[in-house]
Amino acid sequence: MYTYEPQGVCSREISFDIKDGIVKQVSFVGGCSGNLQGIGKLVEGMRIEDVIARLSGIHCGNKETSCPDQFSKALKKYVRS
Repeated sequence: MYTYEPQGVCSREISFDIKDGIVKQVSFVGGCSGNLQGIGKLVEGMRIEDVIARLSGIHCGNKETSCPDQFSKALKKYVRS
């Protein structure tokens, strides 16, 4: 399980697992619970690259980032490690 501390958003932690390049078991601590549970379920089973492409650059209100965007940053960091 990989854990990431998002910046500039309401969620305080994003946890996920990766198996053979596929996103598994996504969970967020804090933030908009229903929306973030939905995002987690929607991306489970997807390839890392596809999730990054879909979620990267999404803004929340007037913020320059969002929980989905932060999740894409977490996945990018995972790929680089």
